[in-house]
Amino acid sequence: MKTALLWLSVLLSTATFATEQGSLHPKLEPLRPYLNQHWQGDLTQPGKAEKVIDRSLWSRALNGQAIKTVHSINDGQYGGESFIFWDESKQSLAYYYFTTAGFYTHGTMEFNPQSGEIVALENVENNQNGITQVKSFSRIMPDGTLETKSSYLQNGNWVDGHSATYKPVAQQQIMFK
Repeated sequence: MKTALLWLSVLLSTATFATEQGSLHPKLEPLRPYLNQHWQGDLTQPGKAEKVIDRSLWSRALNGQAIKTVHSINDGQYGGESFIFWDESKQSLAYYYFTTAGFYTHGTMEFNPQSGEIVALENVENNQNGITQVKSFSRIMPDGTLETKSSYLQNGNWVDGHSATYKPVAQQQIMFK
């Protein structure tokens, strides 16, 4: 009886571990290192006094068919949620990003296995500032930080966007107002 209970305990703990790790669509596997980690980045512009802190979390969603990202700047001043998934018709990773500012984006991304970089190009809908596209680059560095940079197509011209280094941090609430 003790052996049966021990065996049942091992099976349950193994099943729990597998569920926590969870399977992902094979095309999403390169993004696994981003998952279940809380990230924090400082987006404060040089010379500005007001701090701009971005907090985010990437997690497995929809039984592993998607990855959900949630982020919040300055505890809800601005934020958004994304779903990243494999789009069979485009033969690409694709995503939708919805914001608290009332606009949304949709685009595709590629993961470069040699550099470990994610390159994304998205179309912006309903932006009040004339931004119609965003190109971004993200990569987890050897020290475990996440580097990001972006550029915007604004009023017909490409302009530098924000860049930041995100650090892994302890679990924290991602807030919206």
